[in-house]
Amino acid sequence: MKIQYLEIVTKEVDAVCAAYASANKVQFSEPDAGLGNARTTTLAGGGLVGVRAPLRETEEPVVRPYWLVDDIEAAVAAAVQAGGEVAVPPMEIPGHGTFAIYLQGGNDHGLWQL
Repeated sequence: MKIQYLEIVTKEVDAVCAAYASANKVQFSEPDAGLGNARTTTLAGGGLVGVRAPLRETEEPVVRPYWLVDDIEAAVAAAVQAGGEVAVPPMEIPGHGTFAIYLQGGNDHGLWQL
């Protein structure tokens, strides 16, 4: 299993980026509009960490891993069969791939296909 994108939603984007940058000797990008204005840095192994503010007033802080999959439709179907509830069906982000979010066990789970 490989995390393609680790999404961190927080009201304190700059503080979180500064803490991670200092502790891990990395630099975060300027906001990426394609990723909800997330500031990103590269994970070991090639994925990304993205730190962004909530996109709507009702969005709560969350840390959501997006697992890299070969076939997102099949992965979403498997998650549903295992009792997951689709929160965001597969959606393409131009230049980044296709993602989906499902809810299971009280947690948000993400899937990502390149």
